[in-house]
Amino acid sequence: MVSMTSWLEHYGYALIFTALFLEMLALPIPGEMMMSYTGLLVFEGKLNWLLSIVAASLGVSAGVTLSYWIGYRFGNTLVTKYGERIHLGEERLAKMTSWFEKYGNKLLFVVYFIPGVRHITGYFCGITRMPFRKYAVYALPGAVFWVSLFISLGRVLGPKWEMYHKTVNRYMVIFGILSAVLGALIYIYRKNKQRLLESILSLIKKGIRHFNSLGKVRFLVLVAFVVFVTCVSLMLGLIQDFLAQEFSQFDEIASYIILTLFGPEWRQPMEFFAVLGSDVLYASVILVTALWVLFKSRKKLLELSFFLWVLVGGELLDEGLRALFHRPGPVVFGHQWINTFPSEDTITAVTIYGFSAFLLLRHAGKSAVAIPVTLIVILACALIGTSRVYFGTQFPSDVVAGYVFGGVWISLNVLLLEILRMLQKNKKTGRKTE
Repeated sequence: MVSMTSWLEHYGYALIFTALFLEMLALPIPGEMMMSYTGLLVFEGKLNWLLSIVAASLGVSAGVTLSYWIGYRFGNTLVTKYGERIHLGEERLAKMTSWFEKYGNKLLFVVYFIPGVRHITGYFCGITRMPFRKYAVYALPGAVFWVSLFISLGRVLGPKWEMYHKTVNRYMVIFGILSAVLGALIYIYRKNKQRLLESILSLIKKGIRHFNSLGKVRFLVLVAFVVFVTCVSLMLGLIQDFLAQEFSQFDEIASYIILTLFGPEWRQPMEFFAVLGSDVLYASVILVTALWVLFKSRKKLLELSFFLWVLVGGELLDEGLRALFHRPGPVVFGHQWINTFPSEDTITAVTIYGFSAFLLLRHAGKSAVAIPVTLIVILACALIGTSRVYFGTQFPSDVVAGYVFGGVWISLNVLLLEILRMLQKNKKTGRKTE
């Protein structure tokens, strides 16, 4: 660390540019470590944050651009001569090129987070003759995002960076892989939207014939299904980590970042954010949602009954989970909070705000309100969880677990509600036919 920081202090932005430029040409230079140490020097006031990001972005951009043109100019010749030695003949290259044309550009933005892969991506895009404009549109913004994130993390973590470096890198790799998978799924969904909708809904309805009668609700049901599968997977991982007692380092890093980003001057705003999870606001949202259902829904009794079940059942689920895991919470001013896993506040927020938003969007006349309502719900839940960590009443892992368990609960009930609704409709249709 001493030699690298001294080199950085000596040569500054020129070293940042050169090191990242060479790393993108596949030279064995630790770019992530370089950027994190750069962030540490930014924290110490020895380098400028914005200039560091500019120098790093230019270095990475120049490196990936040169590697692309090297692959474009010499790649096919090398594959023809030596490809068979590494099992990369012309036929296999043609297949990989076809695949890359369909999916590859979608992965360029996040490929920087995957060590080893980012070093060869530029060469491979050139070899496969991906149009440079398309390559640049995805690769260059990805470069800026990658360097900005790592330098900013180094700046935020400051002197604790070295302690957390391996853990942060692991989370970044996971983030990169998940982002790549998510990008591929979004692309596949867009290309096969109608077929996927029909397939998934046919499984949910289990043979019910009135698929087209769902109208705009199809998308909400699909989202609920994806959220359910995702949250169940995360839930199993959380339970495994809880049993293995692997939350301590995550809690320490996340708490440190939040308290560093939001200093003492944020106390008053955080108190306001905490009010978003108050009983008064929850009661107001529940009342408005109930009135909305009474005014808009044709299945008033079914939806109100289900809404009540979601609220009561969510509370029982929360109490049961916290009693089951029985995790001691943080100690604040000599007082230790008990049974904080999963967070009661975030699981309640996700349950009430999430299911209320579903009922609102299901009967909304304009689909344009979907994005604003969704963003408001996500922001409100995020602010509630952040305020709990800021005031030290809950661990970050408690908050995350609340989001995950709450997501499982509301997505499951959205699916059940739509299945019941369709079963009722199918039953009425059958009686009329008779």
